[in-house]
Parts: sequence; C-alpha cells; structure tokens
Amino acid sequence: MSFSDLVYAGLGVGALAAAVLPRLVFSRPFSMPMVFLAAGVAVQLLPLPVPVVDPVADRLWVEHITELCVIVSLMGAGLAINRPPGLRAWASTWRLLGITMPLTIVAVAVLAWALLDWPPAVALLLGAVLAPTDPVLAAEVRVGEPTGEEEDEDEVRFTLTSEAGLNDGLAFPFVYAAVALAAAAGTGWSSGWIGDWALSDLLGKVAIGALAGVAVGRLLGWMFFRTRVVALRLSEHMEGFVALGATLLSYGVAELLQGYGFLAVFVAACTLRGAERSHGYHKVLHDFTEQVERLLTAFLLFLLGMYVAADGFADLTWQAAAVSVLLLLVVRPVTGWLAQAGSAAGPRERLVTAAFGLRGIGSLYYLAYGLGHDDFGGLARQLWAAVAFTVVASVVVHGVSATPVINRLDRLRGTAAPGDPPP
Repeated sequence: MSFSDLVYAGLGVGALAAAVLPRLVFSRPFSMPMVFLAAGVAVQLLPLPVPVVDPVADRLWVEHITELCVIVSLMGAGLAINRPPGLRAWASTWRLLGITMPLTIVAVAVLAWALLDWPPAVALLLGAVLAPTDPVLAAEVRVGEPTGEEEDEDEVRFTLTSEAGLNDGLAFPFVYAAVALAAAAGTGWSSGWIGDWALSDLLGKVAIGALAGVAVGRLLGWMFFRTRVVALRLSEHMEGFVALGATLLSYGVAELLQGYGFLAVFVAACTLRGAERSHGYHKVLHDFTEQVERLLTAFLLFLLGMYVAADGFADLTWQAAAVSVLLLLVVRPVTGWLAQAGSAAGPRERLVTAAFGLRGIGSLYYLAYGLGHDDFGGLARQLWAAVAFTVVASVVVHGVSATPVINRLDRLRGTAAPGDPPP
C-alpha cells in the first residue's frame, strides 16, 4: 500500500462525509465543520506518516486555497439573498459594517497591544484579520437556498449572511493599513502612510471592486436571462458549474483593475440575482457553489485540525488566547449590540445577531496574505497560533450553540418580547 493510495481513500471518505454530514447533524447541537476539525485532530494523532501543512512554510499554498474557498462562498451568499439592496432594506448590514467592524478592529488591536505587547502594526494586523465574519461555518444562521419567497430570510439570517458577504471584502483595507504601518514605522507608530492608504486602499479599491461587481453581474444577468442568442442564454441549460465561471470572472476582473475581488464577487452575485429574482436557475447556481464550498471548507478544516494536533498551539500564550476569547464573548457581542441600537429588530434578534460573529476561513486567508507582504517582526507563528485558536474556538462555540439558539428563536418568532416591535 502506497501513501497515495491512502490519500485517495481518505479524499473519497471525506467527500462522501461532506455530502452526508449536513443531513446527519441538521438540527443537532454540533456542525459539520466541528466533525472535520475533530477528524483532522484524530488523524494526526494516529501513528500514520501523514504530512502536516505548515502555514508559515507553506504560506503561498494556504493563501490560494483559502482564497478560492472564500470567493466561492461569497458567490453562494450573494445568490442566496433575495432582498434587493437599499439603504433601508439593508440597514442592519450597514450598521454592522460601519460600526461593529471598525470597533472590532480597534478593540482587538488594543487588546493585542496591551496584553501581548505586540508592535502597533502587528496588533492592527490581528484586528483586521479577525474582523471578517463567516456564517459558512454554521448553516443555521445563514440564508437558505434561493427561492421566490422570503420565509427563510428573517432579519437574523439575512443580516449575518449579508454582513459576511461584504466584510470579507471590506477587511482588505485594514490589512493593507497594517502592512503600510509595518513598512513605515517598523515596530513603532507612523501616520505618514494614512493619506495614500485612505485614497487608494480604502476608497479607490473599494469603489473599483463594487463597480466591477455591478458590471460583471449585469453582463451575466443579460447573458443568462435576456439575450436572444439561445446558446448564450445559459439559464435554459441549467448547468451549475457556470457559477464557478461567474465567480472567477468577477474576481479576476476586479483584481486586474486593482480593486477588491472579494467585494466584486459578492456584488456580482447580488446583481445577478436581481436580474431575474425568482428564476429557478439561481438555485442551480447556488447549489453548485454550496457543494464546492462544502468540499473546500471540509478540506481546510481537516487540515486545520491536523495543524492544531501537530503542535499548532505551541506558540499560543494565555494572553493571545485571552484576546480570542474576549473577541468572541465580549467584543463582538457588545459592538454588535451597540450597532443595532435603535434598529427595527427586536431585542432577541439583536442579541443573536450580535453573538454569532463567527470567525473562519476568511481570517486564515487574510493572515496568509498579510504575512506575504511583511514578516511583521518575525511573529508569524504567534499570529498563526492566535488566529487558529480563534477559528477553532468559534467553530466549537458557535457550532454547538447555533442550532438550539436559532431553533429557540424560530419558535418564539411571532411572540412579542418586551421591547419587540409588534408583528
């Protein structure tokens, strides 16, 4: 028996498990990501010659596989959302993006600087890396498959899905800010980079990404649903792999134009959905992206489990663990609650939305990307330990709590609680 034979068998088992597990764990207090994370730990503990992916030595590989997983999940999230974009319709999303996300970055950076004594650039990088949320890791708190109805698009699921779709792209400027600060100040503080960063990385690249997403989404919407050339009207052929083409096209175009590809993919998906909102082809496209996303997520969490079991936490200090715990249990819930003050959502919905700020694959990508542009004082392994611990803790805490909390909320929906708006 060769090692390659073992790998093929393992990949086959993993692919089948990714198909079966979501149905087995549905409505139970654990999730598919928890199972694959635990499987990675278990395999690493077996006396088998299984190589472990080192995110420091294999940084480029980690960056690109996590990048692919994120953009596929962004396409799926955008296709799932049925609510047309607007200032009022998406008010809860704008609140989380404009208030919760910046406050989270600042709070985590301050905690890292105070507790870990890390330089400002490294502390800012940690804050930016841990800012994006990821409802992919708990299916109960995201919008379901595309339908012509909005029965599964309650405020909590919609807000968490749309927030994750946009903040996966909007975290980029702050990663660039950490890189710019590291280049300008080394281990200290400098403000000379802020002007160029604000104009280029914050405003310019965000605008390019959004415009590229709208342009590609409209082009694909015309091509899929309205062109008179039957061969181009792909909605009539119902082929799901087209979603991968739409994902890569929107991402590639935005990146070629020096914009944010993550933002472009989500915007393109939302624009494409709006081209023919109730068409059944959206479900075909979404189902394909969900399957690819599930395979990639399972694979990455399996590798993460192996990394953790192979002394991945050797460089984790109690201070770094404390920062992670404070982020998940204090910073996100408090900033999420503050952002929703005065919103139309009831207190139950505000509490659940604030609490379920999952951290996942996006954080792994941003850390790999940031470390590819600067060594950040040689603290790469400490950063990986802190971020990996945060993702593992989020997978476990939110994976265990998502099902009972959301089921409880669904049962109570329609029953007015003190302070809830009338039905």
